Amino acid sequence: MFGTSIHWTTFFYLLVDTFIVVFAFFQSQRLKHTNVNRFLVLGCLFILYNFTGGLLPVENFPGPFIVQYIITYGVAITMCVYVVNYLYKEYDIDFLKFRLTVFNIAYYVVGCFVLLFLVPYFLTESIDLSRLYFSIPVSAICLYICWAFFKRIWKPENPNKFVLRRNRLSLLSITCIALLPILTFIGDYQWLTFTVINISFYTITAIEVDRYLYLLENKAKLIGVFDLHKKNEGNLGKSELLKTVLTRREIEISFSIVDGRTYRQIGDDFFIAESTVSKHASNIFKKTGVKNRSEFLSRYKSKKE
Repeated sequence: MFGTSIHWTTFFYLLVDTFIVVFAFFQSQRLKHTNVNRFLVLGCLFILYNFTGGLLPVENFPGPFIVQYIITYGVAITMCVYVVNYLYKEYDIDFLKFRLTVFNIAYYVVGCFVLLFLVPYFLTESIDLSRLYFSIPVSAICLYICWAFFKRIWKPENPNKFVLRRNRLSLLSITCIALLPILTFIGDYQWLTFTVINISFYTITAIEVDRYLYLLENKAKLIGVFDLHKKNEGNLGKSELLKTVLTRREIEISFSIVDGRTYRQIGDDFFIAESTVSKHASNIFKKTGVKNRSEFLSRYKSKKE
């Protein structure tokens, strides 16, 4: 397409991803919303992945041929690690088993690329052989991360429909990312590889849209807290509290506290430790100008009555 190696499906995903990112950016500027910065970074990485992966390699590229693969693999690795980081933060995960922190995953994948892709290529000058050496161990770690993530968050009996939807979408997103090294080894089928990988971005987009709708549906529950914060601060209203003061996770936990759920129940709902819920709650109380949970609830109830 356009005299390059880019497939029309890849070009289509490039346009769709660009539209999503531009739309999210202007919406965040219009609403003065600061909670979408991570999503904008993620979207830009997917745009860059579609662009570099679709266009490269090309014959008239300046410099050694391997440089093009270093660029495309470097962008792909960065994007995949950021997706894992994004989902880790979504569930307040520090690490999975075997110390699978985001940094350790990044070190492992980069190490495999250097030792199992670049070194074999310089020795054999075979891209196919290098792909094989690189794909096997990286596929193994990706599939294990996918399985460990599934074990960490899957809980079908969870009564919170919002959390259940997010769990399913998150699992779909990380599964698509985990398939990338396998798809890379299978061959250069852009229509297949880029379709699967862009599904990962679209599922995260769906998570963010669903979160926003959940916020609109439930924000009336906190009208008493909003008014209390406005009186204490004097310069922030209801919407500003949501957009700039409380984080997304704090907003979700605020709704659960108002619903009368205990910290343990909230932790079970969101797959986080009870101590983590308590820490979030302390931040909520501090930001909204109350001393404790009882005062937080009494302000809400008095305003509701």
